[in-house]
Amino acid sequence: MGYILGLSFDFHDSAAALIKDGVVVAAGIEERFSRKKHDSSFPRHAVEFCMQSAGISSSSLQAIAYYEVPMLKFDRILWCSEQAQGRNPEYLDKTISSWLRYRKFEVIDRISEELGVAPEKISYVDHHLSHMSAAFYCSGFDAATIVTMDGVGEYETTSWGIGNGTEIRKLGSVSLPNSIGLFYSALTAFLGFEVNEGEYKVMGMGAFGEPIYYDLLRPMFRLEEGGGFSIEPMYFEFLTPKDLPFTDALVELLGRPRDPKQDFATVVDDLPSGIAVHEADAILKTSKRYADIAASVQKVTEEVIFHVVDSAVQATGIKEVCLAGGVALNSLANGRLIRERGYSLYVHPAAGDSGSAIGAALWRHYQEAGTPRSAPLTSAYLGSDCPLDEDIDRAIADSGFQCCGIFAHDQLPLEIARLLAEGNVVGWFQGNAEWGPRALGNRSILADPTRADMKKIVNERIKFREPFRPFAPAVLLEEVHNYFECPAIRDRTSPEYFMLAVHHVLPSARSKVPAITHADGTGRLQVVDATSNPAFYSLLKAFRELSGVAVLMNTSFNLKGEPIVDTPSDALRTFSYSGLDYLVIGSRVVSKDFVI
Repeated sequence: MGYILGLSFDFHDSAAALIKDGVVVAAGIEERFSRKKHDSSFPRHAVEFCMQSAGISSSSLQAIAYYEVPMLKFDRILWCSEQAQGRNPEYLDKTISSWLRYRKFEVIDRISEELGVAPEKISYVDHHLSHMSAAFYCSGFDAATIVTMDGVGEYETTSWGIGNGTEIRKLGSVSLPNSIGLFYSALTAFLGFEVNEGEYKVMGMGAFGEPIYYDLLRPMFRLEEGGGFSIEPMYFEFLTPKDLPFTDALVELLGRPRDPKQDFATVVDDLPSGIAVHEADAILKTSKRYADIAASVQKVTEEVIFHVVDSAVQATGIKEVCLAGGVALNSLANGRLIRERGYSLYVHPAAGDSGSAIGAALWRHYQEAGTPRSAPLTSAYLGSDCPLDEDIDRAIADSGFQCCGIFAHDQLPLEIARLLAEGNVVGWFQGNAEWGPRALGNRSILADPTRADMKKIVNERIKFREPFRPFAPAVLLEEVHNYFECPAIRDRTSPEYFMLAVHHVLPSARSKVPAITHADGTGRLQVVDATSNPAFYSLLKAFRELSGVAVLMNTSFNLKGEPIVDTPSDALRTFSYSGLDYLVIGSRVVSKDFVI
């Protein structure tokens, strides 16, 4: 069918994706270009990137697909306001005012004006169908059970169905106010983190606790036959949200919410320096309580996820499972589904709303083209490319730094492996940027996982973030079972290639790689092979030759609260503001000491 552009914007994580004849050509998240975290504006920069990647203009587009149906979404807002019965009277006025100001009723007209494309070429795709399409059409499965779980689409918060060939058919759904995604977000806010930003912090915090609040939280859910569920509404404000999405009833049940500025520490080493003994004891005690709540939230969430997925598999009879929606980024649950249920799992690398740009475009393609399925999406490296050497040199010169080394293709991994083995922390910028929230070895900060103090060094000196946050391991595919308890890696669509499943570090390996072993003995691993990422694979091999360890500590190349770096200038700026020791851009190496 030619080129189709998929778009997601007006809520959070705006994105654009370009496909040609069912194959993804390019995809970009607007925040990477604008440098505005969770940018929700029209994705002008992402669209421009996609067009430039294909060498086309908007006149070459056969169609444009938008990831949801705005009027259905507004209809839901009206319904929610009515159901709330005056609990938040300002909500509707503010929402209508916002929709009018930002022309959210006129999405097709706005797209037409921005891109100079006839309105007839532009169409809407149901929110959950966009999610389902991104997961199923990219999975490589001929047939699959498909489950979408998020905060809310138009009305639906959870849906399940079956994919077969080019057909997707919904079998059931759950609608607002019953939402596992909003439940997790509400408790994210209760624990002092930002909604739509801090959910993964809850997973990290929970590893330091025990699920002793499970018996208080679990009765909030009623699991229904067939995969549905409902939530006790008295604890949450999901219909007309205020500043906090939970009610006083939740505070009465669990106690005081955590202040976002409150220190968190479960061990003495993580306490602020110079703190009095009585203050230290209070911090350790309250931190343990919040960690226990986080562990309980995760346990309840996993139980609901298992209920929905198991019921959907029972309905379809298919154990190949595609997960989509923001809840599909719950890598702890994903790992358990793989290990304990034996499901062949596919999770789209950008499982949240940004990934729906691909889903909407693919849905439009397969509904109109009548062609067989295209090849699966086996790479998340769909974003901006590493520029030419002369452009890198210009960016380095403009930054005030100097290039202290230029290495040939076969020599670079050896030199950087040596720096890492010596205890240096390295910014690693190569190839195309990753699609989705995970850094997979092209826009990464790397360090030696054998050094127990490396977690503290990177958290405090480089990332400037909370001490309980874990770091992910990147591991050679052929060595994965020497370090992790996980089933065989299916193929290059497996969640482990995209850092979307948590598995246990082998007890025998934990002392070898303490920097990537979380408090509960787990790691959110990324497997790397010679085809998936040749440059990163070569670096891992070189590090193994030097250290005897086939693992590197891998975290996203950004500072706290900022998007992942996209350009050499972004990387150099982050390098200058952080405690990174070295920066590698392509074949160029930059040091703050100017000498390598």
